[in-house]
Amino acid sequence: MNNPLVQPDPGLYFWTIIVFLVLAFLLFKFAWKPLLAMLEKRESGIRQSLLDAEKAREELSNVQADTEKILAEARIESQEILAASKKNAEKMKEEIVDKAQAKSDALIEDARKQIQIEKDRAIADVKAEVVNLSFEVAEKLIKKNLTKDDNLKLVEESLKNLNQKNEA
Repeated sequence: MNNPLVQPDPGLYFWTIIVFLVLAFLLFKFAWKPLLAMLEKRESGIRQSLLDAEKAREELSNVQADTEKILAEARIESQEILAASKKNAEKMKEEIVDKAQAKSDALIEDARKQIQIEKDRAIADVKAEVVNLSFEVAEKLIKKNLTKDDNLKLVEESLKNLNQKNEA
């Protein structure tokens, strides 16, 4: 055990402690403050990055909520537009059907009026023909022409008889 490294030497202790204190002082004076400043700077950078990430997450969440809200409103609006379009289409369909029905009714009414006019004309033609035939028959029967008043009386009686026969 004569190894000098293993044996306690008070001078070695003294110089080891002195060197350690000088080195610690130098490290504290020149290296420790910059290291701590760098660590603080890095820590604050990380803290700021975490805060920014949290803000970004919240903004993303808000944007997603807004997007979903906008999409929901757009869906509702599109459904309202679709419903309004269907309602307008139904209304237009009803208007077209009503116009067509009114036009059809007008055509039918015009046809009825035309038929009535033609019927009245035919009846007037038949009456005129009956009057002429009555005159001819009366003239042949009497072999002479009656006075104008007699002719009118005879025509009126013939028309009354004809009307009574038509009504019966």
